[in-house]
Amino acid sequence: MPIERLMVPGQLEPVSHYTHVVRAGDWIWLSGMVGMRADGTIPDDTVEQFQIALDAIDTCLRAAGGRPDQVVKVQVFMTDIAERGRINPIRQRYFGEHRPASTLVEVSALVDPRMKVEIEAVAYT
Repeated sequence: MPIERLMVPGQLEPVSHYTHVVRAGDWIWLSGMVGMRADGTIPDDTVEQFQIALDAIDTCLRAAGGRPDQVVKVQVFMTDIAERGRINPIRQRYFGEHRPASTLVEVSALVDPRMKVEIEAVAYT
């Protein structure tokens, strides 16, 4: 089974030695996406950051041939877990009736101190 490693045009350049998305057979692994816009700006609001990160997840997922209803696992990292309720409506709209397994954890920091959220996911096509 060939392994495809995709750098998706329009997405942020990795800050380390990784690729945006890896596809191996029917599986798609999406690297952590953060709430930084393509122009390098980071909004102060957690909800805006979450939407940007989820949009990046969606773009990379589709670049690898996947769809939101094929996501089987999501991991969300937040610097303030008290904000969880504010991001839930976005998750519900995106996944609809197709609820993935999920982990949400609070972390002390992300790669940039202005970042408040990071999302990674796995899909099965």
